[in-house]
Amino acid sequence: MRSVLFTVVIALFAPASFAQDIPAEYQQVLTSLGRTGDYKAAVLKVNIPRNDVTVTVANVKTPTPFGFGGWIAMTKGTGGMEVMMGDLVLLQEEVNPVMSALLDNGLDVTALHNHFFWDNPRIYYMHVHGHGSAADLARKVKPALDLIGKRPGAATTSASAPAASAPATSSPAATAGKIDTARIAQIVGHAGDQTGEVYKITIGRDDLKLTEMGAPINARMGLNTWAAFVGSSDNAAIAGDVAMLAKEVTPVLKALRSNGLEVVAIHHHMTDTQPAVFFLHYWGTGPAEKLAAGFKAALDQLGK
Repeated sequence: MRSVLFTVVIALFAPASFAQDIPAEYQQVLTSLGRTGDYKAAVLKVNIPRNDVTVTVANVKTPTPFGFGGWIAMTKGTGGMEVMMGDLVLLQEEVNPVMSALLDNGLDVTALHNHFFWDNPRIYYMHVHGHGSAADLARKVKPALDLIGKRPGAATTSASAPAASAPATSSPAATAGKIDTARIAQIVGHAGDQTGEVYKITIGRDDLKLTEMGAPINARMGLNTWAAFVGSSDNAAIAGDVAMLAKEVTPVLKALRSNGLEVVAIHHHMTDTQPAVFFLHYWGTGPAEKLAAGFKAALDQLGK
């Protein structure tokens, strides 16, 4: 009886203990920014999803977790200084006001790019970087974050901005049935996470041993390869990002194109890192297993 009671007590109090795992200085960051986040692998990740925007890509309705979840991450480097990196998801009307707010407050903008073709409204991704105390970085980044979703006249739905001519395709998001995620994980060789309609597989590049100010730059800091799926097993869409060394870029491009996936961007996310890392965004529609096989072909080119 005593063991049963002990088990019940542990079950009741375990969630509270996990909720307190975020260090106090990082909890203050969340409070200051008015955002939610979590703390894992020595990284605070602050969520900045664009739930206010409804996006279609090539006439396919794409939920926020499919690729519209912005973020800011912090991790501790040498001397107690924080390294901050982030990826902000912006409407085109928001790009320059947000950039000015970041620069005016002493932060760096390290990349600006697209993730998609034929997206409506047009969405851009801005990478931010900085060093300092957690509280100081939160103070510096807050003015930029406060502009997101607040621009007068900014588009907030897919109907409010004209779309570029997109290829005809059936809508995976509107197709009955679910994706066989166990089969997708088997093909790729990595399990993913289900968030609403989206199944996402994220794979770190810890083999690169990238550091900044003594802090490991891991998957939660943005050094990762990922694939997001939405739709059904017969009719799905995939989008994702591949983190590559220079020598891996061409083999990955060949693997994606030979498997019918479209490349939509090649760029960097971080400056002054050694080795230099390039990122590639891709997109495709079709049977989920075929899309997963295309992603796996690209993945197989990494780390050789």
